[in-house]
Formats: sequence, C-alpha cells, structure tokens
Amino acid sequence: MGATWAESSQVLRDVADSCKQQQWSTAIRLLTSHPGLSSSAVLLCNRALCYSKLELYKHVVKDCDKALVLSPCTPLASLYKGQALAAMGKHQESIEVWRKGYEAGLGQTIDLQVLLQLHSLTSLTKIVSEKGSLPAVKGATYGYPQNDEPVKEALRNRSAPAAGGVNSKEGTLSDRHEASNEIRRLSVDLRLARGIAEVNSGKYDKAVDIFTQLDKENIGSTSALIGRGTAYAFQRKLDLAIADFSKAIELDPKASEAWKRRGQARAATAPSLEAISDLSEALKLDPNSPDTLNERGVVYYKLKDYHSAIYDLRACVALDSTNKYAYNYLGLASTAAGDYVEGLAAHFKALELDPSFREGWIHLAQSYKEHANSAEAMQCLRKVLSLDVKYIHAYRLLGLLLLSLGDHRAAIMELTVGLEMDPSNKDCLYLRGSCFHAIGNFEEAVKDYEVVIEADVNTGENRTLQSLSFYQREIALYSATKSNLPIHHFDIDNDLEAVFKEAWCKRMSPVSFLPSYVRQPQFKDPGDALTPKIETFVLTKSRNALLETADRLGHLIQYNCPGFLRNLRQHRMAGLAALEIAQKVANYLRVSREARKVQEMSIMEKERKLGDHIEEVSQNRVGACSSTTSVSPACSCPQEARLKNQGLKWRDVYSIGVKWRQISEPCDPVVWVDMLSEKEFAAGFGSHTPMLLGQSKVVRYFPNFSRALGVAKRIILEERQVFNAANRPVDLSDPMQLLSIDSAANCRDIYDIVGEDFWIVTPCFSTARPGKVLDGTRLTLQKLGLNGFDFSIRTPGTPQRWADYEEEMHAAWEEYCNAYCGRSKAPNNPKELKKLQDCILRLAFYWYNFMPLARGTAVVGYVTLLGLFLAADMEVSASIPEGVQVDWEAILSSDLQSFMQSVRPWLLPSLIHDTSWQNLPNVSETFPTLGSVLGVLSSNY
Repeated sequence: MGATWAESSQVLRDVADSCKQQQWSTAIRLLTSHPGLSSSAVLLCNRALCYSKLELYKHVVKDCDKALVLSPCTPLASLYKGQALAAMGKHQESIEVWRKGYEAGLGQTIDLQVLLQLHSLTSLTKIVSEKGSLPAVKGATYGYPQNDEPVKEALRNRSAPAAGGVNSKEGTLSDRHEASNEIRRLSVDLRLARGIAEVNSGKYDKAVDIFTQLDKENIGSTSALIGRGTAYAFQRKLDLAIADFSKAIELDPKASEAWKRRGQARAATAPSLEAISDLSEALKLDPNSPDTLNERGVVYYKLKDYHSAIYDLRACVALDSTNKYAYNYLGLASTAAGDYVEGLAAHFKALELDPSFREGWIHLAQSYKEHANSAEAMQCLRKVLSLDVKYIHAYRLLGLLLLSLGDHRAAIMELTVGLEMDPSNKDCLYLRGSCFHAIGNFEEAVKDYEVVIEADVNTGENRTLQSLSFYQREIALYSATKSNLPIHHFDIDNDLEAVFKEAWCKRMSPVSFLPSYVRQPQFKDPGDALTPKIETFVLTKSRNALLETADRLGHLIQYNCPGFLRNLRQHRMAGLAALEIAQKVANYLRVSREARKVQEMSIMEKERKLGDHIEEVSQNRVGACSSTTSVSPACSCPQEARLKNQGLKWRDVYSIGVKWRQISEPCDPVVWVDMLSEKEFAAGFGSHTPMLLGQSKVVRYFPNFSRALGVAKRIILEERQVFNAANRPVDLSDPMQLLSIDSAANCRDIYDIVGEDFWIVTPCFSTARPGKVLDGTRLTLQKLGLNGFDFSIRTPGTPQRWADYEEEMHAAWEEYCNAYCGRSKAPNNPKELKKLQDCILRLAFYWYNFMPLARGTAVVGYVTLLGLFLAADMEVSASIPEGVQVDWEAILSSDLQSFMQSVRPWLLPSLIHDTSWQNLPNVSETFPTLGSVLGVLSSNY
C-alpha cells in the first residue's frame, strides 16, 4: 500500500511540474495513468483543466460530467464545464451549468472561492441580461456582451458584501475590491471564450474585433494575440497571423501555443524549415503534445523528409491513438518511403477510426494505384463518391485510374461528371482532353486543351499543365489532318519541328519558340475538310481473328512488378505491333531470299554459257538475307518504296513499334532522340529514370536499387575515380577510400566518401567489335535537401554514342537476317535455331542499352523481340516472371552473355513453334489509316 501511495504522490508532483511548465499534454498523460482517476472528482477536474488549456472542450465536458456523477456538489466541475460550453458557443447551457453548480454548493463544506466565482458568473449574466446588451441569436440562445459597459455598471452598482464577508468598513472595501478584480478577470475570460467560440463558428471578423479590443485593454495579453492570430490564419491572412503570434512569443517566450500556431501559419504559407523550427520550439516546451507532433510530421511530409515525418507521426499516434489525420499522413509518408505494408496499416487505422473519412479513402486509393492494385483503388474511389457524390477530386482520380488502365471512354464519362460540378477544373479538363485525343475525337480534345491554355494560372503545376495542353493541342490538330490518310502519313518525328519536340519532352513553356513556330491548321466548321471524321470500328471475322492473336501476344509485355498497371489498350497495341513486325520482317526476308536465288541462278547460267572460270560468289557479302539485298515486291507507300531500293534496316523494324506506341498514348513524348534539334542532340539529351528520389523509393524502379548500387561500387573500385557535376574526374585511389566504398551500404555512405554529386558510366562490351567498350548508362548520385538523394540512371544520346550503337545495331540486325535464312535452309538444325534466338536477344540487349527514344524504349524493345521471334515461327508463351524488368536486366549487365543468362531460363523454354499467324490478315492493310488504328485501340477488349 505504501509503495502505491508513494507512486501516486510522485505522479501528482509530476503533474504539478508539468502544469508549471505549461506542458499540458504531459500532465494529461500522467493524470490518465493515475490509478485513482476514475474514482476521484478532483483528479478528473484537474485533467479537465489541462484539456481546457489545449482547447479540447469536448474532453473537458466529459471529465466534468464524470466528476459530477461522483460528487454532485463539486463546483469546480461546474465551473470548468460551463467555461468549456461557453467556448463551444453553447452559452445558454453554460449559464445553466453555473447556476446549478452554485445552488448545489450552497450549505456544503466546499471551496468558498469557487462558489463565489459561480455566483459572480450567474450574477454577471443576470445583470448584463437586464441591461439588454445580450442580443438574442437564433431564438433563446444568448451571446456575450459586445462591449464592457454593462460589466462596468454592474461593478459600480455592486455594493453589498459577499455572503459570509467581514462586517467592517475595511473588510467591506476589501471584499468589494476582491470581487471587482474577480469579476473583471471573469469578464476577460468570458470574452476570450466568446472570441474562441466565434472562431469555431467561422465568424472570424467578429472574433478579430473581440480579440483586438481585449488586446487594447489588456496590454501584454498573449491569449488575445493568439486568438486574433488564429482568426487571421483561418481567413488566410497569414502575414497578420504570423505577426500576432510573433508578438505573443515576444511577450511570453514559453507560450508553446504561440510557437505552435506560428509554425502552422508558416507551414500554410509554404512548408519550410522556419515552420519546422517553430514547431520544434513548441515541442521543447511541451514535448508530448500530439497536436504539435502531428503538425510537424505533416510539414516534414510536405518537405519530403519522410523519415522525420514517420518519426513524429508515430510519436503522435502513440500519445493519441484517435487521431485519424496523423494515421492518414503516416500512411502517406510510409508508402512514399517504401514501406507499403505500414502505409496500408496506417490508412486502415484512420478509416477504422472514421469510416466516413473522405481523404482517408482517397489516399488509400492512391496507395493502391501506385502499387498497381487497380481493383482495390477503384473500390476506394467508389466509396468516396458514396460518401460525397460532389467530390470532384475523386472524379479526377477515377478518370486518371481508368486512363491508366486504357479505358479512355469510361474515363471521359467520370471526368465529365466532375466537370459538371466544376467546369473550370484544369486537371479534369486536361485529362478529358487527353482521353478524347486518344480515341480520335480531336475536335473535343482541342476544346478541352484550349480552355486550359486560356485559363489564368497561379502555380507552377498549373503552368506546366498549360504548357502540356499547348503541345497536346498542336499534336491533336496535326493528327486530325492525318486521320483519314494512310498510316505512313502520320510521322511526328519528321513532320514536327525539332524545337517543338524538344520543349515537349522537357515540359518547357512554349514561349521561347512561339514567334518562329508555325502552328497546325485550326478547325473551322464541321463541314470543313480539316475536320476529321471519326471512324466507327466494326468487328469483322478477319479483324476478330487478328485481335484474338494480338491480345494474346500483347499481354506478354506486362511487368509483374509494383507500379505497373495492366493497361489493356497498351496490350493490344503491343500485340498488333508485334504482328506487323513479324509480317513485314518475314515477308521481306522471304522476298530477299527468293531474289537472291534468282540472282545466283542467273550468275550460274552466265558461267555455264561463257565457260569462264568465275570465282565462287558468296551468297552475299553481308549475308544471304542481308538487309541491303535489293528486293522488288509490290509497294504501296513511300516506306515500302524505300525498302525496295535500300532494304529493310534495323531502324525500320523498330520504327513500327515506335509508331504504334506514339498512337496508343499520344500524351507521351515518344520520339527518336536524334530527331531533336542539333544543339540538343550534341548536348546529349536522354532519359532520366530515378530509383531513389529524395527519400522516396520510386515504386517501379527501386527494386533495382541494390543491384544498381552494387554495380556502381564495382565500377568505382575498378576505375578508382568518378566524374563530378562539372564532368571532371574525382580521384578515389586512396586505399582507405576504396575500403570504405567496398563496405558502403547506402547512398549516404558513398556520397560522404566522394563528397559531392557524381556520375559513373556502366560498361557495355561490343559484340560487333570485340575489345571495344561502349558507354552504357550513367549511374548518377545527387544530394537532394538535407537528408535525401537522387540515385538514377541517365542515358545521354550524344552523337558519338549514337554512332557506336547504330553500328552495333546494324551488325546485330545483319546477323539476324543471316541466321534467319540459315535456319530456313536447315530448319531442324539446333545450332541454327540457337543462333537465331541469340541474334534476337543480341538486338534486345543493345537496344535497351542504346535507349534511343525520349520515352518508350522498354516496351518497344520487348514488342520487337516478340515480333522477331514470331517472324521465325516461334511464339513466346511465357509472361515475364514476377520482379523481372527486362530492360533493367540489360542495362545492369555489362555484356551480352550476362544478359542472355538472365533471360534464357524463362524465355526460351516458352517458345512454341507456330505458323498459324501466317494465315492472319495483314495488319497494315486491315488498319490502313490513323483513324482505323485509333478505332481498334479504343474498342472493347
């Protein structure tokens, strides 16, 4: 028993210390842990007082009610409860609570001073009411006085001694003075409470007036300054709010509430280190404030310091497990930092606390979408709309999700519903314009783009959206002129200006080149020749057979990795592109082989007739089916005419996939890098793919982080140098540095050793020129902020690098052509089969390391691989294994054999000998125009 009493006594001493330091959250936690709390009216009243300091008035009322149940004659509980009700705007209820408290305390052995306070409150209310200064608000509810005159008059008229006072002149005067001070103090408290109530009810101007008057009368009052600053903050008058909070801090540097509020106001202006500093100061004064921990955690999250955010938000929910907002941001921060499991758990907890938490469902949907769980994401968004059918943000996200799944028509429907509620929403307009664009409704697309272009914008994000709308409008207008023409007329690489494509890729403002830019022809009227006619897709028997095979092939491009949604439109694109590649390659090589046979027979006939010895002629200096072999099939377009004269090149083959990719998602800048401006090409424009961005683990590519970091360490150890941002070598030959590099476990470890941003080049060993080493990709490490890093691959497309890879691709393509014809002569020879398979993997390896496109290299590479196998009557039947990204397998392999070893085990056993594809209709003849291609890509799957 003694030990229990001692422990309880220590808790109460700790509570007193915390209150003296205004650490109210700590005091609440200590009182809550006290074993006698539930049976002690005094302890409950003490906790109610602490709650009131944090403006948690509902908790005050609950504790006071519990105290009054235990001891109905507890005037302190009535006092605190009435004050809390007044702060909540429930003035009539507060008066009634004070009256009952005073009456219950009469004749009891209780604290006389508290009883006098209750009597003063009820008397003050009565006097002020009789003066008519309490205007009726909504019936029987009374407000507090607008000015202090009734109070002053009440004080002047208050001459009777207090009950139980001393009956002497001195005593009477003393009592009067004491009572006057008490009432004056209570008047200030009541007006502060009324100001807070006005803030809580959204009447900010009235609140400002009340707090301003109080500030004038009570010079040095921090409460009035904090109250007025809070009202200003709600009005978004953040500079005025910050000024008031700063004054309060000057008056009382230990006012944790002022530090917290200023931090909040600064964060609302823009998340900043100044806001973090203020909130940190507030936490020094009150370390266990869940509210301040939550605020600082949110600011850290917005500053993308996810690790610090997680630390604060975990601490917050440990102190207050009912804070749904803290759990919500903990979910966001955890997911961004790469902890998907903790992120989901936090979101679930937030929604468990409040199943109607709209933002909670939204963020859970975004988390599911980021990790490619489209079904769960869709369900969450539908839940949001069941809670609030007018929530336009949900329609935007729903439209974006459907677009990402390839269902542009359904996306248009959802976005249109959202735009009916907010016709000027730029995000929805841009997304809907993109969807109209993708299905070939160029006229509606242009309308949406132009609304965004002409809108007033005030943020960098909106300005970027405006620039993108300009580029998309121009491409939509260009596409409209090609819609009903043969597909080869659609050629954005050659037809669009280089500077336009460059700015589009960089998402730059078009202002810099607009004076010299020739805009695309505009629509005039529905009957105008420039207005495209939308083709209605009709599913015929031949088309159906083609689509069945295309859809079966197309789904094989899907990466089974987090972040890659299953886009059925892209799958169909891939299948049709692979079939077209197979048809054109097989047809070309067949014709080449036949043409070569005729040529050989002609030579042999001449030899026989002349009887001369002629040196035996090889089938072809570059192979029996060389891409330079002249052929003469019937041609129907300029491309085929060029093939007749020059042969089929590797770039012609890959260009088939490039064009399909350009059409399937027209908002992606899929262009050949060497077709940009000469200046940009010479500077080395290329792709940038981050694995780690600040503290955010990029969901798609972070799985490659460990391997990439290992490659970087190995290269540094071999080269003993790196290159800094100025492209100058940084020596790392010191043995201690090399030992540290070898043991480095993360980006910070390596960065601390090097001491600055740097890059290294991965080697890519040539097959065409044994011994030569090509530049692979650049592994780049840059510091971002105080605690973040950008670890990424950057592949510059410089002219010299381009020439090296072009030579490599040419040699690989020639080898494929020769192997194709070699297998035709010996179809059952395993060596010829293996040779052909290796040629296809060789092309893929160097294509992925080349990265010749601004975007889309990965999918075009795998589509072409599928097509080349099919051209040789080998159909790939296996999906890409879970966790494997084929392009990264090539990028992080320094030589062809390493790449082959990584993909052969799952790819080659899946090959099925199949010739049925040869009986399918010709893809380019079945879908001869841009409009017909858009029609098949936009039809049901």
